[in-house]
Amino acid sequence: MAKVVSINISSEKGIPKDPIDKGEFLIDFGLKEDSHGGDWHRQVSLLAQESIEKIKDMGVKDLSPGRFAENITTEGICLYELPVGTQLKIGDTIQEVTQIGKECHTRCAIFHTVGDCVMPKEGIFTKVIKGGTVKAGDSIEVMSNK
Repeated sequence: MAKVVSINISSEKGIPKDPIDKGEFLIDFGLKEDSHGGDWHRQVSLLAQESIEKIKDMGVKDLSPGRFAENITTEGICLYELPVGTQLKIGDTIQEVTQIGKECHTRCAIFHTVGDCVMPKEGIFTKVIKGGTVKAGDSIEVMSNK
């Protein structure tokens, strides 16, 4: 079963995010009070714990949820194989996949440590279609693949 491992937030862009108990996700914005929220296509970022483990296996051991600046750390779902347009029920929310991966303009500390970063290839972005609350342990359900 796919599930949420952690909800993560930051007040500034370009820094790791800190875990919170639960997050309120707003339609056409993303995670309330998060620096990446707004009316655009990359409202929420997701990264799988399995992807984080790949970097840990390369020698970086201290990688807690949010270190890649993801809003939602997941487990049990291969995020980067979901087509753009896929709708996901995450906790009380419905989110639509808008982008797979991203261009890494400035190499992060992880890249400089191990020579690679997983977020540009395996992270995904969504927009909030139906708002609500998400917390660690909530299930993730693929509602539709477009």
